[in-house]
Amino acid sequence: MIRHDLPPHAWRKSSFSDETDPLCIEMQPTPDSLVAIGDSKARPRGAFVFALHTWATFVHSIRKGTLQPTR
Repeated sequence: MIRHDLPPHAWRKSSFSDETDPLCIEMQPTPDSLVAIGDSKARPRGAFVFALHTWATFVHSIRKGTLQPTR
């Protein structure tokens, strides 16, 4: 799902992003307990939202190197 109603002041940059790097992924928690993921250079396009468990599983899989492509 894509959301467009997110407050611009609530975005947080990835800890892997340099403060001067304009190309990054940002996230923010939503009032309805979801996680919004957006592109810092394309905010008008909206942000993808995920259940917290889904996002946490994705991040954990990336960190552990166990993410497998779906077929």
